[in-house]
Amino acid sequence: MESITLYFREGPSDKVYQASISPKDDGYHVHFAYGRRGSTLNTGSKTQTPVEYPIAKDIYDRLVREKMAKGYKPGTDAAPTIPPELPNKHTGIECQLLNPINEQQLDQFLLNPDYWMQEKLDGRRLLIKKDGDQITGINRLGFPTAIPEPIVSSAAKYPRSFLLDGEAVGDTFHAFDLLTIGPEDMCHLAFSVRYLRMRDMLNAFDHPNIREVRVFFPPQTAGWFQQFKREGREGVVFKHKDASYTPSRPNSGGSQLKFKFHETASFIVTKVNDKRSVSLILFEGNKVRPAGNVTIPPNHDVPVPGTVVECRYLYAFKESGSIYQPVYLGARSDIRAAECTTAQLKYKAEMMQAAA
Repeated sequence: MESITLYFREGPSDKVYQASISPKDDGYHVHFAYGRRGSTLNTGSKTQTPVEYPIAKDIYDRLVREKMAKGYKPGTDAAPTIPPELPNKHTGIECQLLNPINEQQLDQFLLNPDYWMQEKLDGRRLLIKKDGDQITGINRLGFPTAIPEPIVSSAAKYPRSFLLDGEAVGDTFHAFDLLTIGPEDMCHLAFSVRYLRMRDMLNAFDHPNIREVRVFFPPQTAGWFQQFKREGREGVVFKHKDASYTPSRPNSGGSQLKFKFHETASFIVTKVNDKRSVSLILFEGNKVRPAGNVTIPPNHDVPVPGTVVECRYLYAFKESGSIYQPVYLGARSDIRAAECTTAQLKYKAEMMQAAA
């Protein structure tokens, strides 16, 4: 496989771009990966089907020239990202998605011994499937996705097959649930059983780039919750110790729920404005609602219209739907446009009531 890693540094901007040629059947694919240095990179392919090597080489060389003309320079210290074999074919595996809770509901989970708490990290959702020697990354939509090579190397050290659920932050996978091990499907078992089996599994081999996400339960829970909040972490997840692993998201409630310390939502970019700003929209039933604008920091590429992006905000205005004090977090290729609805928003009146 032929590959190159390029870097762009200017002021606060610190970006990585990788390009590679890899053989497939009787031809070659050209893959790329990009993002902020230290993050789990977004990936894609310039060839939907295998092409002859001279064609692949021409595509690859043009990619490299275009990036270097924009100021990117080659380097070697970034771990390569392993592209998926079939990025557009659904794996048949769907991850479990959780509904949120509000401040008024917190005590019933913080003080309940039946609920175990885990930290919710500010990473990219990733399932890792090891089937013999083949290791596949799966995103929250169930499609194959790239995995940083250090995570692949760690996963390969375990002798049996498995399916782990977790989040990728840079070149580290934070595992919070075990869905299969060997031939055993564990999804129907209690979370407490799955977690303890995962801990035993991770204790059995060396995995420098896979980390266990700890669980906490009363009387520890409240103290760790406050510490995570003080440190500005992303949030927490509460899981009933007897809960099974159920794919997709319940219509409401559920036995496993999340609480975020910061308000975030997914939006659709509708227009690129002046001064690195983009306009955002959300769906409300069959209607399209404006959601304001957000400035794109220098260390991110300006997303094109139609891109799904993630933003942090203080609150939203009920009358206009616009978000207040938005902060751009990045593009989200693993979130469908249909999920970008006004139901995600927390409005000013609700926020004031929760604080009272």
